[in-house]
Amino acid sequence: MLITLCYLYLWVRWGRRPAALVRTTVQRLRASRCSFTFCGAAARPRDSRVCLSHCGRVFCVGESQSIDDLNKWALFLVSPFVLETEHVAFVTESIWVQGENLQRPSSSSETIVKWSDCCLPLACRPGDPYQLIAKASVDDFSKLGVAFMEDRLQMANGLVPQKIVSVHLQDSALKELKDQTANEPARIQQPGPEPSVELDIMEHVGKDDPKVLGADPSQGKGGASGSEPAGEQGELCHLHLSSCHECLELEKITIESVKFASAENIPDLPYDPSDSLEGVADATCPEREGRRVHTVGKAPNILIYVGCDSPAAQARFQQVQSVLADCVDTDSYTLYPLLGDSALRDPWSDNCVLLVIATREAIPEDLQQKFMAYLSQGGKVLGLCSPFTLAGFQVTSKDGLQETVQNLVFSKADQSQVQLSVLSSGCVYEGPGERLSLGKLWGHLENEDKDKLIVQVPFGTCGGEAVLCQVYLELPASSSIVQTQEDFNLLKSSNIRRYEVLTELLSALGLSCDTKQAPALTPLHLLTATEEIRDPLMQWLGKHVGPEGIIKSGKLSLKFVPSYTSEIEVTATAIPVVTDMDAFSSENFDLEIYRQNLQTRQLGKIILFAEVTPTTMNLLDGLMFEMPQEMGLIAIAGRQTQGKGRGRNAWLSPMGCAVCSLLVSIPLRSPLGQRIPFVQHLMSLAVVEAVRSIPGYEDINLRVKWPNDIYYSHLMKIGGVLVNSTLMGETFYILIGCGFNVTNSNPTICINDLITEYNKEHGAELKPLRADYLIARAVTRLEKLIDSFQNKGPDEVLPLYYKYWVHSAQQVRLGSADGPKVCIVGLDDSGFLQVHQEDGEVVTVHPDGNSFDMLRNLLRPKQP
Repeated sequence: MLITLCYLYLWVRWGRRPAALVRTTVQRLRASRCSFTFCGAAARPRDSRVCLSHCGRVFCVGESQSIDDLNKWALFLVSPFVLETEHVAFVTESIWVQGENLQRPSSSSETIVKWSDCCLPLACRPGDPYQLIAKASVDDFSKLGVAFMEDRLQMANGLVPQKIVSVHLQDSALKELKDQTANEPARIQQPGPEPSVELDIMEHVGKDDPKVLGADPSQGKGGASGSEPAGEQGELCHLHLSSCHECLELEKITIESVKFASAENIPDLPYDPSDSLEGVADATCPEREGRRVHTVGKAPNILIYVGCDSPAAQARFQQVQSVLADCVDTDSYTLYPLLGDSALRDPWSDNCVLLVIATREAIPEDLQQKFMAYLSQGGKVLGLCSPFTLAGFQVTSKDGLQETVQNLVFSKADQSQVQLSVLSSGCVYEGPGERLSLGKLWGHLENEDKDKLIVQVPFGTCGGEAVLCQVYLELPASSSIVQTQEDFNLLKSSNIRRYEVLTELLSALGLSCDTKQAPALTPLHLLTATEEIRDPLMQWLGKHVGPEGIIKSGKLSLKFVPSYTSEIEVTATAIPVVTDMDAFSSENFDLEIYRQNLQTRQLGKIILFAEVTPTTMNLLDGLMFEMPQEMGLIAIAGRQTQGKGRGRNAWLSPMGCAVCSLLVSIPLRSPLGQRIPFVQHLMSLAVVEAVRSIPGYEDINLRVKWPNDIYYSHLMKIGGVLVNSTLMGETFYILIGCGFNVTNSNPTICINDLITEYNKEHGAELKPLRADYLIARAVTRLEKLIDSFQNKGPDEVLPLYYKYWVHSAQQVRLGSADGPKVCIVGLDDSGFLQVHQEDGEVVTVHPDGNSFDMLRNLLRPKQP
């Protein structure tokens, strides 16, 4: 009878707060070495005692379960982990579910909980089930268990949790692992070849939401709701007792918990609100609506194929790139050359919004098949005087037309016509059907045969489409193949209409052609983050500038002037620097906001700011090796016109993007100096932390993607970093270029978009953020991360990096799309990616060098 009354009391006390019951039970019994299990009722461990049951899942207590051989597991950390006394070690068993069967949040109104936000992963053992060892505080372990029972627990990359069980890590196993690490490198520490010093980076754990589990009850299906009468709470509201004998056996567990528990002395259990997977599914499966949908998240590419790599081909690329840049919105697209070997090897089609084929050479058969496959998937192709054809069309040479000026009649999509003088390639299209049966666009010569020079050809069932053209629309009237003054005059008079036709073709292929005039370059402003550093800076400049106030470098010259007038020219290689700080004012950079939020000893103290500049990566070139290290340099721009990315990539930097280049000096003989690739990871982590460490913004879903991306969830790229490193003597001078979207919604997504969506979903009122504010916070976080790394090595920052990254248990393929499947487990001692192979071996892998997706076609470096 006493036990029954105790259970009734427990039900009344905790019926609406199962989290507190779970937490109290774990707190009171953890020292007894028993094991706590959350699982399906059918999978309940034998001889365990059920404490709580809900919707077919149970929380039970049983005999201690231990792990005595850690050699069978792939470790995430560089050194052996140590389990603090206040933490619980546990194993999560999960399975992979693909496609429509992917786990979604339950219908409960309670917010889902992300597994990785509540614990630190320690090791994994891929297989079926996929097992993860992790550690967590008692509160977080209890939070995970309750979320699992209420079907609110979410894991990454399609993993669905099946069981959570606390384990005891045997001292012998930890000692053996420690001895192995001391005597020989661990499997995950095998370094690869020395990395390049020129890297680039272009976005998981938020702090707990202050909401209390169950404190804000709302109506929902399948879960406990505070608005429901007690009788409708279902199994969640009572402790399942299988027998009186079991009641007696549980007395020390449940009665003791009730005896010492009270609402006053047990803190409320927080939990992490996060985005619904419904929205993710919708975002990754958009409707085509007759055209290819761009879902990669990066700024879409316009790829230009000009045949074999030769000086003539390079010149032709420059011609095509130049005219396209005049027609399309260059804030929305980047234009790249597509070489033949890259077209056959790399995943270029994933992010290609338009393929331009602009070569007179015959298209190789394997490449023709690639292009046709792209079309069949909904791709768009523009052929410029190319032999590329489809749908039965043939290219036929016609006497008297080659490189001559002809009159063209062009029919637009609205059936209006444009007449203009054009430079003909000498070829025409001959093909099936009536002239308007294939597409609305049509261009023919004003001659008796009405020879076809422009045709629009739909292809396939997914919205693929090609516009084929045998007119040199890409060439200006000043081209070398225009022979006579008369031809020049004719083409020049039709120049506006040439752009009109080209814009019509591009628009028909789905591109945005709202062109914007390139902004004029502006002078730099020399600013300081503190007043104390101003006088030493001016004294240093007085000793180091030339007779005319100029400091020169190999890339540009900086001329220091007290004020700026319109008579002073600003070019990409000669930029005036205004030294009057008191007169500075800008809508795009608030110096006071920057000063208030920069909390560093050294980094970011001296600022070079420009409203518009080609690239911030060049601005510090003449100062970085000369200025004292304590005068930390940073270059900030409102907008870049020639932003740089990895390799030959360009990085779009429209207004609203936080753009900066930061100088950091690292001693060669230091933990970070021996692992320079980690700099990119620290910078990307600093940007994510700059946002998610703000009170209230912890759940803005910014994450890091190896090796150099900042992402919204795992869906869309939001920023990146470029790292250039120079070793002089015993010091690395590292120039970190960083850009991330703050207020610019186009061409992809920005941080303020995420804030707006968060406010809408959660009824919050978070304010939008500013670029200057976030740059200051990112630099501050970077300095702290560098200090932590230098003091205690990689393991001091890796746990935070793993919390924010998008790759937990992600599966990738080695070598090619058909290569062996491996599972990502972490980073090695040098910062490279490590994967777990099917044979159980953990190896380091490197990117294969393609510039489209660093996680495609990963390569295992050759062993010496």
